[in-house]
Amino acid sequence: MNKHFRFSGTVFQKLEELGIRASVVLRRAGLPQSFLDQPRVLLKTEELFSVWRAIGEVSANPAIGLLLGTETRTERFNPVGLAALSSENFGAAVDQIARYKLLTCPEEIRQEKNRKQNEWSIQFRWLLAEEVEPAAMTESCFAWVLSIGRLGTGTRMAPLRVEFTEPRAHIKTIERHLGCPVVCGADRNAIVFRLTDAQRPFVTRNAELLAMLAPQFEQELKQENNHEAFAERVRIALQQKLTGRRPTIDDIADALHVSPRTLQRRLQDEGYSFQRVLDEARHHLARHYLNNDVLELNEAAYLLGYEDGNSFVRAFRTWEGVPPARWRELQRSQAAS
Repeated sequence: MNKHFRFSGTVFQKLEELGIRASVVLRRAGLPQSFLDQPRVLLKTEELFSVWRAIGEVSANPAIGLLLGTETRTERFNPVGLAALSSENFGAAVDQIARYKLLTCPEEIRQEKNRKQNEWSIQFRWLLAEEVEPAAMTESCFAWVLSIGRLGTGTRMAPLRVEFTEPRAHIKTIERHLGCPVVCGADRNAIVFRLTDAQRPFVTRNAELLAMLAPQFEQELKQENNHEAFAERVRIALQQKLTGRRPTIDDIADALHVSPRTLQRRLQDEGYSFQRVLDEARHHLARHYLNNDVLELNEAAYLLGYEDGNSFVRAFRTWEGVPPARWRELQRSQAAS
């Protein structure tokens, strides 16, 4: 997994088109002005969040994220976006994006399909984040994936709803832009489509272009996996599976296509144990969950795979030196100052 985001210079171009000076955004984010002269820059997760926070602060339009994420010109899509538009249908397009996202950033696209309710939810997860993602960035992601669906199908398709953990002051604007209801105070940030939308055929389907792009992506993905420390791959796999239960060595070995014995040996070669990597994964996710005001402490403990809240409190005190409730209070105080 690449630990940096490839931030496209087209975002700066779109900012200028919307009347927002990109130089002011970079200054507010504390990043070099030289980024304006580069077609693409590499940003750490905290730097990316700083850029999007700055965009939200500099812009007078609360819907700036929606405007930046909406795209109607195919020439502005990156290769991953072009591969998605070349897919057979909307579901295959999202699968393409999810498969290749790790080529460009430490980000996961999680899909959940509920056949009984005919719902297909899509979430964007920032694997190295230790704070809540900026609202403008979340809205941009939702607008972008909807742009893929609308361009691909050639229709004005609309989601069933979008869900946000944080409140929004411009709900009516979001509803008009995306064409669906908005739910705030949810336990996740998600854009929810009908399950049948995944089968909508793409009029932009281009098998020849997809056949040309796919091998290139696969080779890049293979190179990324070869260069990445094995312990880091294990940690990311653990974070993806820490959803209410403690993953076993067998679970992670299966996810990484190795035997449990090989997994343990390769971790030992890098000076790690499975328990140590599990603790690091839990620690990282704990900080992220505690920055989400919607989650109660017992809910965070459950998501991290602890059998009871006391076990979580003891572990967190070991990591941070204070109980989770106190740590959350300190973070709120720092954010307010």
